[in-house]
Amino acid sequence: MTRLCIRTVTVSLFLMGAMAFAAEGWETNFEAASKNAKESGKFMLLDFTGSDWCGWCIKLNKEVFSQDSFKAFAEESLVPVMLDFPRRKPISDELKKQNAELAAKYGVRGYPTVILLSPEGDLVKKTGYRPGGAEAYVDYLKEVIAEYQE
Repeated sequence: MTRLCIRTVTVSLFLMGAMAFAAEGWETNFEAASKNAKESGKFMLLDFTGSDWCGWCIKLNKEVFSQDSFKAFAEESLVPVMLDFPRRKPISDELKKQNAELAAKYGVRGYPTVILLSPEGDLVKKTGYRPGGAEAYVDYLKEVIAEYQE
């Protein structure tokens, strides 16, 4: 019985750590992110992802979101929000509900879907994976933001 408890606690801690690592630098609470965006004047980047099963989502994270050039741009200009739909990683029922409601609100039909919102919460652009790596993705986002601000 004691071994079972120890294993259960160990596995639980591992999974919680894996979830925290996957979302490092990313908000998961949409309301908190919205408040941050309004107060800071930053655009919100919503990443609708299947982080543990979607090949294109994993590719987008590896090629873009995990790269230093994207992280630097995000820190300066974005409030990144991960809205995850994992198959193997556990997430709370509250997050599942929030993510499903937001996916319905924004008409998400596949993954990855990336949505850019203004600091006020207005829809700016709906996109997804784009080839070319982090620098090209950052340049694209900068163009979209500049066009919106004109």
